[in-house]
Amino acid sequence: MHYIIIDGLDASGKSTQAKILTDFLRKRGRTVFLRMHPSGDCLFGKKSKQYLELAGKSAHFCSAFFYMCDVIRSIMLYVWRKFDYIIFVRYLMGTAYLPSPLDKIGYYFFSYIVPTSNVMFFLDVTPSEAYKRNLLRGTTPEMFENLKELEKIRKKALALALENRWIIINADKTRKEVQQEIRQHIGNFTKFDSQNLIT
Repeated sequence: MHYIIIDGLDASGKSTQAKILTDFLRKRGRTVFLRMHPSGDCLFGKKSKQYLELAGKSAHFCSAFFYMCDVIRSIMLYVWRKFDYIIFVRYLMGTAYLPSPLDKIGYYFFSYIVPTSNVMFFLDVTPSEAYKRNLLRGTTPEMFENLKELEKIRKKALALALENRWIIINADKTRKEVQQEIRQHIGNFTKFDSQNLIT
């Protein structure tokens, strides 16, 4: 089984890239389990989404707390199942949304207790591009979806990614370019699949 993590800022294209990759792998006969966070099928995920739409430090903290509970629940329920690939969207980088220094404390605490992988992607989108994409969605903005917050969180998340084993991909590129880069890296770690992944 190959364990793939796709993470990044809001509007970095995490869910889109994960879905494209999942479809691609399934069409090539691989079994894939895709799990996105915050999820919509449990209390933790629903609470995390609920607090994201509120303002203030307590809502900020509660959103991150329920988000990490949601991730841990997913690990307990799904990681042991037999698939060729398990893809988790939003994982450890949710801790970057915590106020400093809790962001680093949270990251290293959770990275110690949850499984990590050699294939962890951080989709790095510039705050201006993320903000523009959020506006194009036409949905109610969440507390972190303004330019100031995006700049602050990107700085913290990118620092964590650089300090650890994340594969950083420029997500300002087109969907196709980002997907090709993701497949290339997966091919490097899953030698038997390298040809099928790139073509």
